[in-house]
Amino acid sequence: MSQLQSTEMSYRALLAVALCGAAWAASVPHASNSQSYDTIVIGLGSAGTTAASTLARAGRRVLALEAQDRVGGRVHTVPFGDGVVELGAEWIHGTSPNRVYDAAVQNNVTLLPQDFELAFYRSDGGEPNTALMKELFKFSSQFFHGSPPTPQPMGQYITQRIYEYLKERHPAVLADQDFIDEFLRFVDLYISEYEALTTWNDLSSNCKFLKVEGHPYVSWHRHGYKTFFEVLLNTYNNGPGLPTLDIKLSTEVTRVAWSRAADGNVTVTTADGATYTADNVIVTVSLGVLKERHETLFSPQLNQEKRTAIDKISMGNKHKIVFLFPHAWWPKGQEFDFIWNKEDIKNLADDEKWLSEIVEIITPMGTSNAITIPICGEPAILVESLPDDLVKQKCLQLLRRFMGRNVTIPEPIAFVRSNWHSNPYTRGGLTYDNVISPQYPTVREDLGAPLTDSSGRPRVLFAGEATNPTHFSTVHGASESGYREANRLLQSH
Repeated sequence: MSQLQSTEMSYRALLAVALCGAAWAASVPHASNSQSYDTIVIGLGSAGTTAASTLARAGRRVLALEAQDRVGGRVHTVPFGDGVVELGAEWIHGTSPNRVYDAAVQNNVTLLPQDFELAFYRSDGGEPNTALMKELFKFSSQFFHGSPPTPQPMGQYITQRIYEYLKERHPAVLADQDFIDEFLRFVDLYISEYEALTTWNDLSSNCKFLKVEGHPYVSWHRHGYKTFFEVLLNTYNNGPGLPTLDIKLSTEVTRVAWSRAADGNVTVTTADGATYTADNVIVTVSLGVLKERHETLFSPQLNQEKRTAIDKISMGNKHKIVFLFPHAWWPKGQEFDFIWNKEDIKNLADDEKWLSEIVEIITPMGTSNAITIPICGEPAILVESLPDDLVKQKCLQLLRRFMGRNVTIPEPIAFVRSNWHSNPYTRGGLTYDNVISPQYPTVREDLGAPLTDSSGRPRVLFAGEATNPTHFSTVHGASESGYREANRLLQSH
């Protein structure tokens, strides 16, 4: 499980989830007429773009096929207001070692750390016990990376620790069950949001995620996360690109056929009927896509180890709703955290219950006067399916309920949101270590293992955040996996 540092800013650090990839707005070279390559890379998120660019820089002839009309995978930098916003990954999480951070520094791209001060608001207008909540949250955060002797659901594990702490430090609070219930629900939602879960009890207390040292929230701000991809593809600052890399966007792969014969090759078929051949292929599609399509995508079908991994690793869901206002009406430098009163939840209409799953508001650094409302798990899937007008109306009511008592909240002037679950080329947000993961300790390695021919040469390789045993759910983890597979090929020849 992601670790948190002890400062207030770092409460969020290892709960954060950054989704692999980012939008890339620069032009890309068209694929040439040649239909035979050294390597075909399927998917141009962080993993695929890293793999393709690493091979191309080494002089390999590479074809990259991306089903969407943009480079980036599960993160999307979009113009918004006077700048940009991220509909997926928001930050670089940690700085050393971190391939994403290094790419920015090596290309003189200015990055900005984003710090937060927790600010609590209650649904009933009451004054939150901010000092005690911060104390309890700081205490409980040390267990987000805990590995008890017997693996447990994360919620169960942390709840036990909190009750023990209250008994020792604040025994009088044990009589206030409403406060305890509200606080536990807040932590549940907080963890669930950053792991893209429905509930913290879906997460294992023995999560294998490892944090990267350094500031946990480093922003590309007005550059946008797309800059990472421009750097990889050598198009940043009007760079010339990579001459041995051909890119085809809006090109969905429908079949990956390969032979175990030592003199065989790989044939990739696309939805428009085109076929391409190569010595090998690197598959970097999301776990959500693999879950949905692996039985028809590969010929021959995947081995049992891979099928088990695809089945047992969990894919979370995350939805971002972004508003632009005519001016900033909120306090600067804060993270706005919502505490729901039980009665207020009960009084919500059935079609409004999803509002009670929203736990915080954040302010993106890429544009002025914008706020982002994240929602995760099953509620995220529901909200993705709702009409824009309804989502805007209900979210504005939410903001006015929690934050509008002492300030007039104006009507927003722009609105945008993500669609990671309903998007057929992503089918979710990011992976996490679920409660059964301790029973399957090698599934991520199994998912990332190459399929080899009779001579032992890798023919079908796999990359993506889901294949990274310790840095899954992050852009840098996805990039690491793409670099890993590119180097596997470079070393095998």
